[in-house]
Amino acid sequence: MSKKNKFGTFAGVFTPSILTILGVIMYMRLGWVIGNAGLMGAIAIIIIAHVIAITTGLSVSSVATDKKIGAGGIYYVLSRSMGIPIGGSIGIALYVGTAFSIALYLIGFAESFNGYFGLGMSINNFRITGTIALVLLTALALISTSVALKAQFFILAAIIISILSIFLGTNEFAPEKVSMFAMEGAVSMEVVFAVFFPAVTGFTAGIAMSGDLKDPKYSIPIGTLSAIGVGLIVYIALAVFMAYNINSEVLKTDYNILMKMALFAPVVVAGIWGATLSSALGGILGGPRILQAMSIDKVTPKIFGKGRGENNEPVNALLLVFIIAEAGILIGELDVIARVVSMFYLTAYGFINITYFLESWANPDFQPTFKIKRWIGFLGFVTSFGVMFKLDMLAMFGALAVVGGLYFWLERKEVKLQSNDVWRSVWENVVNKGLKQIDSQATESSNWNPNVILFSGASAHQHYLLELSKTVSGRTGIVTNFKLILDKKNIKPQKKADQIVRDKLLTELGIFGRQIKVDNIYTGITNIATTFGFSGVEPNTIMMGWPKGLENSEEYSKMTEVLLHLDYNLLYLDFDMKTKFGDYQTVDLWWRETDSKNAEMMLNIARFIIASPKWNKTNIRVLFVNNNNVNKEIIKLKISKLVEDLRVNIKIKIINNAVEQKAFYNIIEEQSRSTNLTLVGIPDYKIEKQAEFILKTNHLFENIGSTLLVKAANNFNVLDLDFSKKSKKQKNRKIRI
Repeated sequence: MSKKNKFGTFAGVFTPSILTILGVIMYMRLGWVIGNAGLMGAIAIIIIAHVIAITTGLSVSSVATDKKIGAGGIYYVLSRSMGIPIGGSIGIALYVGTAFSIALYLIGFAESFNGYFGLGMSINNFRITGTIALVLLTALALISTSVALKAQFFILAAIIISILSIFLGTNEFAPEKVSMFAMEGAVSMEVVFAVFFPAVTGFTAGIAMSGDLKDPKYSIPIGTLSAIGVGLIVYIALAVFMAYNINSEVLKTDYNILMKMALFAPVVVAGIWGATLSSALGGILGGPRILQAMSIDKVTPKIFGKGRGENNEPVNALLLVFIIAEAGILIGELDVIARVVSMFYLTAYGFINITYFLESWANPDFQPTFKIKRWIGFLGFVTSFGVMFKLDMLAMFGALAVVGGLYFWLERKEVKLQSNDVWRSVWENVVNKGLKQIDSQATESSNWNPNVILFSGASAHQHYLLELSKTVSGRTGIVTNFKLILDKKNIKPQKKADQIVRDKLLTELGIFGRQIKVDNIYTGITNIATTFGFSGVEPNTIMMGWPKGLENSEEYSKMTEVLLHLDYNLLYLDFDMKTKFGDYQTVDLWWRETDSKNAEMMLNIARFIIASPKWNKTNIRVLFVNNNNVNKEIIKLKISKLVEDLRVNIKIKIINNAVEQKAFYNIIEEQSRSTNLTLVGIPDYKIEKQAEFILKTNHLFENIGSTLLVKAANNFNVLDLDFSKKSKKQKNRKIRI
């Protein structure tokens, strides 16, 4: 479109907005509002309604000056900031609401027109008059948007003259005493507010013309806020004038009182007709542009995106507006529709305000030229939905249900475009602030939050390892699974995008996936354990399969030394391919005097296990080997107290071993042969004894089911498991594996 055919602030934004604001409510219902609410009540209603209008106008103006604004008005603003699902759902709702509002304006026109000329006052008569008016206005819009906008100047002039005529009119209806507040028997304030609120919804008419403006970044803020400001001044001035010049009883009962008191009644009639017709014309001009913009973005059928002529006039979209508006006119009784349409407008306003609030709070790239305080958007959001709830809770839920349905439909449709999505910025900001908060606090060992680095390659039992890693990390724990790709040359590392793994299983389990090329598996694990993570959420646990056949591996020994030195919690799973996890019914925790830290970690793991759906009916046992012939009841009582503190429901079994002095692993074989999952602590041992430890552990695994070996880091508390009163020498004696 050439620059000369586009419109400036006054013609493109201010005029269509102010004509819709100074509409049928001002002429035919403002007196009724004052009569029922009193002067102070009416002013309060006007101010509350304008709080929503002003905050929304400020918010949309700020968002509009941040980035290039195209055709589509509010839809364009929302879709480019909050993404297509939000923008599209609100855009569709606003489009339908705009189309039906045309019917409301034209039925209002028909009532006044037919009454003035003495024509029929039945619903069918209103349908005929409304349809004729709709055809004429649609034809005007089809002929030329420019002509339609120029016609609005004459309507604006008629409204201005009619307001002057009202202020210069007679005061023969003046009251003896001005009613400041609602009198007994008056309509409730909620109903009065609901009737008045459509008066302030007109400012979006100018925003809808965004694609036809020379400079939308300048025109939208100036034109929108000017229209809202002028409307506020006019409404308050008229309210004060009418309260002091017209009796409250007359205001409540006579909807045409302004005509009767005006200096020249015909100009008031012209103002009413001009206001209703201009409001309808604003919808006819703005509504199709919303649908056209959505169709260009593939939100709605592309046939409605096609335009005609040099200015790409949205002819197809205009015809659909005509059909919807005519359907509203043919219905005739639009009270229920009007209620829901008002809710759609309020929903749109609420989302516009929250868009600005989220953009200014979360998006570092949000740099509008028109700057306002962030809290203004939040105030507008809260006020919009608060008013919706107060006016009509059912209609509010109906509007939210429709908008929510549209949102999820567009989410599934997965419409994409090159635009900012504020939700990503919101999550990034939340995560950033959360990480700073976490990083500023010392880690409490009593509240273990697992952050697991899992190493699981492709194997027949990988699913079980992934499943258990998520189980032992709990509902809020983080698991990152690393797939190591062996490439001995490893000349070029993988691109960052290629390192991210997303598959169905990982998504279902809520596990992050990564794949990295390494020239050596063990140095790869060491490097990841040393470098992976960032402030606030550093990994604290390494989990992998049990390394059978590596008892003499020097590389494995070095890796183990590094992991112990880094002070990770270590979890090694020996998965029994035959029994798997059985029926998920039994878990054994094996304790001994030297397992003081491992014991607390096992209890934490037990808490997470029983919270998992598959393990929620499991029976957990703590088995303690009593090597010092201490009274069983004393040990049981003390362990019960330790277990009670961690809120784990378990059974305790004490095994006396003072006389027989059996090897610890032999006792495990006897007691846990049929257990679904056995947890055993890894004792402190010198690295040169690793081969011996692995061989003995391998033998144990051959005789019991799936087993998880646990090595707790130093941040876990030391549970006092030494129940004997023996000498220090006896306490430090070596316990056989």
